[in-house]
Amino acid sequence: MEQCWRWFGPSDPVKLNYIKQAGATGIVSALHGYKAGVAWSRDDVFKRKEQIEAHGLHWSVCESIPMPSDIKLRSDAFRTTLANWKDTLVILAEAGVKVVNYNFMPVVDWTRTNLHYPIASGGFALRFDMVDFVAYDVFVLRRKNAASDYEAGLVLQAEKRFQSMDEKALQLLERNIIAGLPGGEDTYNREGIAREIAQFEGVSPDELRANLAEFIREMAPVAEELGVRLGIHADDPPFSLFGLPRVVSTADDFRFILAADPSLSNGITFCVGSMGARPDNNLSALAVEFAPRISFAHLRNTTRESDGSFYEAEHLDGDSDMVKIVFALLDEEKRRKAEGRSDSSIPMRPDHGHLLADDIKKVESGEKVNPGYSYIGRLKGLAELRGVICAHAKMTS
Repeated sequence: MEQCWRWFGPSDPVKLNYIKQAGATGIVSALHGYKAGVAWSRDDVFKRKEQIEAHGLHWSVCESIPMPSDIKLRSDAFRTTLANWKDTLVILAEAGVKVVNYNFMPVVDWTRTNLHYPIASGGFALRFDMVDFVAYDVFVLRRKNAASDYEAGLVLQAEKRFQSMDEKALQLLERNIIAGLPGGEDTYNREGIAREIAQFEGVSPDELRANLAEFIREMAPVAEELGVRLGIHADDPPFSLFGLPRVVSTADDFRFILAADPSLSNGITFCVGSMGARPDNNLSALAVEFAPRISFAHLRNTTRESDGSFYEAEHLDGDSDMVKIVFALLDEEKRRKAEGRSDSSIPMRPDHGHLLADDIKKVESGEKVNPGYSYIGRLKGLAELRGVICAHAKMTS
């Protein structure tokens, strides 16, 4: 597997020379300064490529080309934004970026309620707390009919949680949920997110799914001609937020997506943590089933709780058997190589590392550390995953 690392560009506090020291060879990056729906310039794409290659690294994966609501809704402007998406894809292919990640989550990208959740080791993890989220949706945002989307007992718990929070705690919760996380498409204030949610009012899961299938049928042939492999990322978390439809959450969702176009360019980003946050997803089995169409892998783990809450676990711990999953991906690489596929190496990256050691001090002193993307936690995760890869090589040699 190609060992990669997510880098947010020159403003990322984790510098490229640190990434090289970690032993990664591939970079996962994007041009986050562009608004969704705007085509990236060739000059900016090649400048990013040059920045990466100057450190002896390779821009392996684009994560992500943002997916504007126009495309998800197929609204009046979607033809223009779709053309811009294609133009960006073409430029990335010219720059040698052969894997492009995207997602189809409406309004909110990956979402957490707590970015500093204490864990047993003494470090800190990211957490999605269902009670906190419902408290925000029902009692802070006050979305119309929001309470009807949840069980009555959960709403009662959320009301008690809301009443126990002071203004500072409520502001922090709102910031965590809607102000945007690293790599997310947009940031919002309370009025802004309410407007965005309203755009999707009345849109059913079937309608959103049909729009996704239309996007795939239009884009997969372009990607195939360019020699690019697309990878759709699972919803994170893999269930509805703010009453919005989500259509990339289950095994059946992925089967539908892959059936929309048989091309190997229509692939998936296999995110263990996102899919693993849902108890009816067996990640070890899904890794085997979807292996031929996996374009990219996010290797992280989660520990679920009975009410739908979860937190980011150790990479080799949590509710998904990471060793089995990595072995399945490595077996797939061997199969692809024997088949003569040009994409026999699957790029992967350690995802959402814990906040540990000196990085904790940095946060406490006010230095910038991107939530989930601190250096030491991902360094630890990559080392553990590299150990699994080496064990598989010894066992199969």
